Amino acid sequence: MSAPQQPASTTVTAEVTSEDALSPAPAGDGQAVLPDADAASDDALVEPVEEVGVGADDAAEAAEDDEDDEDDEDDDDDAADPLVREGDVAGDYLERLLDILDVDGDIDLDVEGDRASVAIVGGRLNDLIGPSGATLEALQELTRLAVAQSTGVRSRLMLDIGGFRAKRRADLTALAGAAAQRVADSRQPERLTPMNPFERKVVHDVIATVPGVHSESEGEEPNRRVVVLPDK
Repeated sequence: MSAPQQPASTTVTAEVTSEDALSPAPAGDGQAVLPDADAASDDALVEPVEEVGVGADDAAEAAEDDEDDEDDEDDDDDAADPLVREGDVAGDYLERLLDILDVDGDIDLDVEGDRASVAIVGGRLNDLIGPSGATLEALQELTRLAVAQSTGVRSRLMLDIGGFRAKRRADLTALAGAAAQRVADSRQPERLTPMNPFERKVVHDVIATVPGVHSESEGEEPNRRVVVLPDK
């Protein structure tokens, strides 16, 4: 008799000229089954396995192995996240760039919403920011290209250097809020000075939170700007 087998698992009238608004814009484990009995032997048997007691040292080692397995699973999850992958590629690219330029700086990687975020902090970084952030914009585009070349996917990664974008975001938030309030009170539209896509996004997000007004973009790069309009 063959041994039993285990089953397998199954319009614009005003313009803001504040310098604050200026921009240079120019990624199943199966359950193991027992082997079939040898077809040439009807009396093939599966020997039972004796259970061996587990000592304290063995239990501790098993617990460590379980923790290592969990860490490996977490690493696999991070590696499978395309935004984390973008950040890793960008970080490697920027580290090599800093070495070539002989510039000291640390690289912080994060994910903000639907895009990867990379920041270079510390050291003397003004040369990497440039006038009104022009060099920063260029480095961001180069980093995006490096990521796209590595991953095969167009990147929307955001790069900040020395906290420049964080400060710019705060300034634009205050600017947009003030413009929205003026338009809401006067019922007259205002057009802001040209901004790059990052800056326009910040302004649009602020305007969207103010009742009675909305915003649109007009013009072509590098002179594209935000227009704040009263609701009808």
